[in-house]
Amino acid sequence: MRATLEARRDLGPEYETALIESFVSRLDATITQRVRAEMHAAGVGGTPPRKAGNSSIPIALASMGMGIPLTAIAASEAGSAGLLLAWGGIIAINVAHALSRRRERD
Repeated sequence: MRATLEARRDLGPEYETALIESFVSRLDATITQRVRAEMHAAGVGGTPPRKAGNSSIPIALASMGMGIPLTAIAASEAGSAGLLLAWGGIIAINVAHALSRRRERD
């Protein structure tokens, strides 16, 4: 920090932004290095632990819960096209969730 302040005095205020960015970058690298060293010393590291439980259950229940009223509304208001659109959206949400879970496992 002292070196940065002295460099500012020598170079002038027009270099202040560059000096501050350089100082913050070095400070960030130092902090990161210390945190990694402490985590390594404590035996912590690697991938974070996975959450227990099955997050697919709330998605499935919400799909069914939303599907029943959406079926009634879509069928009465828009007919077959509305019904297909409503269930297409529900299916898309479930497929996206299943694909994201598959990527997490890999």
